[in-house]
Amino acid sequence: MSRIKAFFRKAIRSIISILTWPFRTTWRGMKAVGRFFKRCGIAIYRSPVAAYRKVIYYRDKLLKTVNYLQEESAKWRTTFTILKMPYSFLRMMGLSPQMAVSFLVAGSAVGGGVVVNETILAEKSFSNRDAGVYHAPLPNPVEWSESYNTLKVSLNATPVQEISITDSSINSFTGSTLPSGETSVIYIGGNPTAENFTATWLIAGEVIFENNRCKTLTLSDISAHTLEIIGNSSDGQSISPVAGGAASHPMRAIGGGMFMANDLSVSGGLYDRVVVDSATSAIDGQVNKLVIKNLWTRSGSCLISRLKVGKLSIIQNTIGHDSNLATKEFTVESSVTAANMDISDNIEINVTEPALQ
Repeated sequence: MSRIKAFFRKAIRSIISILTWPFRTTWRGMKAVGRFFKRCGIAIYRSPVAAYRKVIYYRDKLLKTVNYLQEESAKWRTTFTILKMPYSFLRMMGLSPQMAVSFLVAGSAVGGGVVVNETILAEKSFSNRDAGVYHAPLPNPVEWSESYNTLKVSLNATPVQEISITDSSINSFTGSTLPSGETSVIYIGGNPTAENFTATWLIAGEVIFENNRCKTLTLSDISAHTLEIIGNSSDGQSISPVAGGAASHPMRAIGGGMFMANDLSVSGGLYDRVVVDSATSAIDGQVNKLVIKNLWTRSGSCLISRLKVGKLSIIQNTIGHDSNLATKEFTVESSVTAANMDISDNIEINVTEPALQ
């Protein structure tokens, strides 16, 4: 009897399960759909926060890398500064770069400074403040000797994008002297006709001569589209350029494509003389931009001559040596011509020869 009851209960449950199966399936489906929409809502709500956290993570990782590299760079910079101290000290004492390196290589300096200067400074270069004769596009001197302390850039048919010589002392430090037969400490320009030499010009897009100290400053044989002579202080001056037409004084920009030389830049050197000229017969030198700034000179003249330029700026220089306004230490000759001129705020004051540095 109990088996019959069990059979009927099982049968009834089976019938009920069959009858209610569609409703149960629908309810499970509805719950699954509800869970899907619930998860979508939570994901949408949380996605900006998650994205922001990922951005913060990668940002912090990038900044950590940058800070590490900056710290390492500073450490290496300090290390090499310490290692080259013997070289800097010899330069401060008035020795030329060549003589300073010679002392170090010969063993006159002790410690690690000898090694680092033998390796880093062994190859002479413009950026290492080494004197010599440089021919663009070469960054290394083609002529050099221990007795030669002139920085000379001889331009030819290869144009240079920019030449920058700044923050240097020229014939104004203990032990310095002009080369035999020379009277100028700074010379910029071409060269006149001489024996077996056809005259040359220096062709430039822009020349900036700014904040320099000169015993005398003379401008001659210059053709400029724009001439600026502003804020100069001189121990006597004679400024008399001549106006010229725009057709004969064009704006200039020097190009050269892939064959144009890279920039030549030096700062902080000690030289007896600085020259940027066109020293190859019948070939005019070309430079797009020439910057001569903050050079401290004595016992010689500053001369800019035989120059064809788009814009020439003579700005805030100090010129003179004898505290006598009757002698004209700053001279702009009538052979200087320009289509546009701004000559202003130039004053005459008593100026004495600077002391040796």
